[in-house]
Amino acid sequence: MTDLPVDLPGLARGGKAALARVLSALESAPDRPELATLMDAASAAPRGMVIGITGPPGVGKSTLLGAFIARLRARGETVAVIAVDPSSRRSGGALLGDRIRIASDPQDAGLFVRSTAARRRLGGLSDIAFPAALLMRALYDRVFVETVGVGQSETEIADCADLVVFCAQPGSGDSLQYMKAGIIEEPDVMLVTKGDIGAMASRTAGDLRAALTLAAGSGAAPPIEVVSSQSGAGIDAALDRIGEVFAARTVSGGLAGLRRRQARVWAERRIAESLGQAAADTLGSRLSGREASFAEVSRLCERARALVHESLKNI
Repeated sequence: MTDLPVDLPGLARGGKAALARVLSALESAPDRPELATLMDAASAAPRGMVIGITGPPGVGKSTLLGAFIARLRARGETVAVIAVDPSSRRSGGALLGDRIRIASDPQDAGLFVRSTAARRRLGGLSDIAFPAALLMRALYDRVFVETVGVGQSETEIADCADLVVFCAQPGSGDSLQYMKAGIIEEPDVMLVTKGDIGAMASRTAGDLRAALTLAAGSGAAPPIEVVSSQSGAGIDAALDRIGEVFAARTVSGGLAGLRRRQARVWAERRIAESLGQAAADTLGSRLSGREASFAEVSRLCERARALVHESLKNI
């Protein structure tokens, strides 16, 4: 792939087309030296905040994002979205359902929406979610990362976003059901969607408060807002809450520490995945024509580990 921007100013001048090319390169050839230089520059120049949006399927995450985008663009803020979609088991490609639901104007230079396939990842994110969010953070005021929406295991978003917003649907369960969900430990802001339903939305907010009070113990529970993407009720309040949490985290110094930890987690995961795939490609060929028994796999893995440990001493 050619014609990639060499620095952040060049990327900004290239607009959405240039950003799309860089993201495609991150997916197809993430170890290219020029990409590493560009990513390091982006990491050192954070401009906006990264907001994780998670919750179960059907809760209205994409519709809510559309409402957020409209309000933020009306305020003059620039917005980027990474929508992680379920993948086809046959092709590995994204179904692009979230991108279809998010209304966007191709001519709006202040709005960028990118769909990406979850593929083999089970934590609700895609392989490029973290580097893509980091890159977009250097270019846009607000970056939203919407998880795939697969259930109770979407906790990887905490390793990518500056803060996490959990969306709950009216009538979706009592406080015990919320406590069972691993994601209940991650959110910084809780939103009850479809607030135009009325009393049921209020009851759900009450159930969430009960669950969060139990989970928080002596600590402070995250704020809860009831929102309606259809009427617009609560949208401004939700955005204000998100801004308040981000500001408090920045002032306390917690944001810098969080971003350092996330970078370390991503680096360790990237090394493990990269070297693990290389080992799979190489050792998998050794099994050709022979039985893939447990004993044979164990022997190959043990020998490979010994060779890796010995080789890495010289790096």
